Amino acid sequence: MNRFIGFVRKEFLHIFRDYRTLFILFGIPVAEILIFGYAVSMDIKNAGVAFLDMSHDEITHKLSDKIVSSGFFRKTEDLLNYNDIDRILKKGKTKAVIVFEKDFGKRMIREGKASLIIIADGSEPNTATLITNYTTAIVNDFNMGIAGTQVASAMKIVPEVKMFYNPNLQSHYMFVPGVITLILILICALMTSVTITREKEFGTMEVLLVSPLKPVQIILGKVAPYFLLSFINVLLILALSWFVFHLPVKGSIILLLAESMLYILMSLSLGILISTVSSTMQQAIFISLIGLMLPTILLSGFIFPIENMPEIYDYVSLIVPPRYFIIIIKNIMIKGTGLLYIWKETLVLVAMTAVFIGISVRKFKVRLE
Repeated sequence: MNRFIGFVRKEFLHIFRDYRTLFILFGIPVAEILIFGYAVSMDIKNAGVAFLDMSHDEITHKLSDKIVSSGFFRKTEDLLNYNDIDRILKKGKTKAVIVFEKDFGKRMIREGKASLIIIADGSEPNTATLITNYTTAIVNDFNMGIAGTQVASAMKIVPEVKMFYNPNLQSHYMFVPGVITLILILICALMTSVTITREKEFGTMEVLLVSPLKPVQIILGKVAPYFLLSFINVLLILALSWFVFHLPVKGSIILLLAESMLYILMSLSLGILISTVSSTMQQAIFISLIGLMLPTILLSGFIFPIENMPEIYDYVSLIVPPRYFIIIIKNIMIKGTGLLYIWKETLVLVAMTAVFIGISVRKFKVRLE
C-alpha cells in the first residue's frame, strides 16, 4: 500500500512539475468554455451597414436611425451613388447596403407604399441571411408604427432583398475557402512539427547534425516536401470546387496561388516553431491540433462572424493567422478583388512568417548546441 501511495505521489509531482500537462488539464477546458460561451454566437451584433439614400426625407432618416439604434447594426458610410455599393462591399467591413429609392417619402404619401432594397454580402451566406432577416423585421416593426397612426394607416414600406457575389446563398461559397484555410495550416504545421520532433525524440537529430548538411539545410529538406504537397492540395481543392461545386475563381488565379504559397510558408514556419517548444511527438501533435484547429474554426471568421463576438475576442483573433487568409481567399475567389483590397492582410502574413522563422531559427540553434 505504501508503494502504491508513493507511486501516486510521484505521478502527482511529475504532473505539477510539467506546466504543459497542467495547461492541458486546466487551461484548455477554461478556454473552451469561454470561447463556446461568448464567442460562438449566431446572433447579429454591430454588423456594418451602409445607406444609399436617394430621397433624404424625414421617413428615410427615421428608418435609418431605427435600424442603427437597434443595436444589431452600426453605420459604416453614407453612399452617394450605386457605383459605391460594390466598392464598399469588397472592403469587407460593410455587410449590407440599404437603398432608399428616389422620392421615398412622397411615394409613401401619394401611393401608400414605397420600396427599399437590402443588398447583402452573399460571400458569407449565414451572416447575409441573418442581416436581411433582422433588417426586414425592423422595417416591419416600423410599418406597424406607421399603421398605428390614423393619418398613415394605409402606408407600407416593402423591402426587397438582393445578394451580391452569391445570389443563391450557396453554402459552399463559405466552406470551400474555409476548408482550404483549415487544411493548409493543419497539414503544414502538424506534419512539420512532428517530423522534426520525431528526429529529436528518437535521437537521430544528432546523426543528421554531424553530416555535411547545415542545420538550415536540414530544416529546408524536412519542410520542402510538405510545401509541395500542400500546394498540390490547393490545386486539388480548387479543381474540385470548380468541377463539383461550380465555384469559379473570379479574381486572378496567379494572385490566389501566390497568396496560398505565402500562407503555406507561414504555416510551415509555425510548425517549425512548435517543434522547438515540443520535446515529444505527442506534445507537437496536441499543440498543432488543439492549438490550431479550434482557433481556426472559431476565431478566424470561417463559420462564426467575428463582429458578433465580444470585443476581447476581436483582439484575440488578431494573432490567429487564418483570419487574414480567410479574408484574402474570399476576396479573390468570390468577390474577384485584386491586391489593392488585400495588401494589409498580405503584409500581416509576411510579418508573421518572418517572426516565426526568426524565433524558430534562434531557438532551434540553442537547442542543438
